[in-house]
Amino acid sequence: MSTQNIKSNTIATRSAVWVIIVGIIFIAANLRAPLTSVGPLVGLIRDDAHISNTLAGMITTLPLLAFALFSPIVPKLGRKFGVEAMILISIILLTLGVILRSLSGIATLYIGTAVLGLAISVSNVLLPSLIKREFPRRIGLMTGVYSISMNLLGAIASGISVPIAVGLGVGWQGALGIWGILSLVSVFFWLPQMKRRNRETATVQNQSADSSVNLWRSALAWQVTLFMGLQSMVFYVLITWLPEILKQQGTSSDQSGWLLSIMQLALLPFTFVVPIIAGRMSSQRSLVTITTILLLIGTLGLLYGSSNFIVWWIIMLGIGGGFAFSLSMMFFGLRTENAQQAAELSGMAQSVGYLLAAIGPTLFGYLHDVTDSWTVPLLLLVCASILIFVFGLGAARNRYIGSKATIPPSTMPPKAM
Repeated sequence: MSTQNIKSNTIATRSAVWVIIVGIIFIAANLRAPLTSVGPLVGLIRDDAHISNTLAGMITTLPLLAFALFSPIVPKLGRKFGVEAMILISIILLTLGVILRSLSGIATLYIGTAVLGLAISVSNVLLPSLIKREFPRRIGLMTGVYSISMNLLGAIASGISVPIAVGLGVGWQGALGIWGILSLVSVFFWLPQMKRRNRETATVQNQSADSSVNLWRSALAWQVTLFMGLQSMVFYVLITWLPEILKQQGTSSDQSGWLLSIMQLALLPFTFVVPIIAGRMSSQRSLVTITTILLLIGTLGLLYGSSNFIVWWIIMLGIGGGFAFSLSMMFFGLRTENAQQAAELSGMAQSVGYLLAAIGPTLFGYLHDVTDSWTVPLLLLVCASILIFVFGLGAARNRYIGSKATIPPSTMPPKAM
């Protein structure tokens, strides 16, 4: 082959890599914004639709239940129809769900919410698998790119929902519907991946023959799953109740809202950096330890610390949440031998994880109602942080699921650049 042909092939390969990276960024950007944009608008939706607080709360809970129920099925669909094809279908369904949710009417509000929940669950499960397959030597870097894209848009969505609804006069329908533009644009950025479908389907079929491990009977799989579930529960409990906790401690409504934003912004840089660091380590136990210390400092600070340091307690919770989320995403790739196993572990972990995420805020609120205090609910978060440490130490072991031997240096989890 001539030098010119080699050069052309190299350029084509680099171009293809950048195309898939951009596609991943756009898909990831859609995975949290349609959810985090709802919270600030719940009051407007409740008053306009004349629904109860319980039904209003279901707008947030319904997608989490969809994640929990549908995630175990997604790897099978990815194996049958292809990962790229399933992600394309999911982003089209997400656009449809966003549009339906934004129409006037209670029925379309909940139907659209359910549809977008099912759609997001597909990419939630399959993107870590895709990264494992396409970037086996860059899992940490690409998980960081994927995580920061998702969390950045999620934080932006929380902040601009009310200004769009009230300031631009488009109401909650317009503020929620605007995210359909992002998902529609993402469809066009993902279409080039369909050219890879035949090769990808053959690869997955070959891998599925070697993916005979029963994850539901694997202690390591359960440790990854419970780590994922507990960190997810802590995040959604804080997103739901932190403003109320702060208000009871004397913080104004405006200040408590800003503090919630600070918590989400504090985790952003760590969702990028932590996966890169984790990808360079044989065992991630030290990162699990740091995660637990940060969560405990933040939670105990809210319980017993001085209100003068409230911002620091919130930042500690945000950084700890960033560590926990990043590690949970990394474990899907680091603890599995191929992309199909990664998809199956992702499906299992996110099913249990989002079930806990759906139950957690309700249990937290119930404990507050029973005790008329935030002390017992916050002690629940302390217990959850300790369990995150226990299960995290197991999940961070230098092993593959289904293998009792330590991963040899020649086959260590791929390092990030």
